[in-house]
Amino acid sequence: MKLEAPARQRSQDAEQHKDKKTVGGVLGIEPWNHPARLPLPAAESGGGAMVPPLNFAMVDDGIFRSGLPDASNFRFLLSLNLRSIVYLCPEPYPEENARFLRQNGIELHQFGIEGSKSGLTMPETLMLREPLVYIPEETIREALKVILDVRNQPVLIHCKRGKHRTGCVVGCLRKLQKWCLSSVFDEYLHFAAAKARSTDQRFMELFDASSLMHLTASQ
Repeated sequence: MKLEAPARQRSQDAEQHKDKKTVGGVLGIEPWNHPARLPLPAAESGGGAMVPPLNFAMVDDGIFRSGLPDASNFRFLLSLNLRSIVYLCPEPYPEENARFLRQNGIELHQFGIEGSKSGLTMPETLMLREPLVYIPEETIREALKVILDVRNQPVLIHCKRGKHRTGCVVGCLRKLQKWCLSSVFDEYLHFAAAKARSTDQRFMELFDASSLMHLTASQ
């Protein structure tokens, strides 16, 4: 003969089972946070889906890269808690973007690097008898100083497409981080793809990072 548990006991068992299901289903439990994961929005934030800019990626803790953001990316940028943006184009910053920065207390650092072939050539060691895009080494150095200053982080580095100028700056940063050259090129090619430029790669190869090594000493 099967004995049934008293009603009170059945009620307690059911309540315990319900509690276990609730704990197992809590959505607020965070998974292990890999360093390369993008920051997630707060659960209670409203609005539509957050859209990252073209070619967006994390470079390092507090350092990001992308192409030129537009209005559809602004909500995503807010989730990064940016302090500054390093803009690598000589053209004036788009007014809509500039207004977004002002409204959110984000500082703009502009380092104008020409992005198209202009007839200018690199120094003799880089020339190799072909017309090249001029990459001003001193401008790259000044941009890296801003990027590596923790007072400016989190920082977003971007040009128009997030490929060549941004790729060169990040490649030079990787040399400061003592990446091997093949890894520097692999990362550059990942973003530049079919638009990769041998001139960019030669510039990164010959870039002398020694004078900036002190900037990474405490990183």
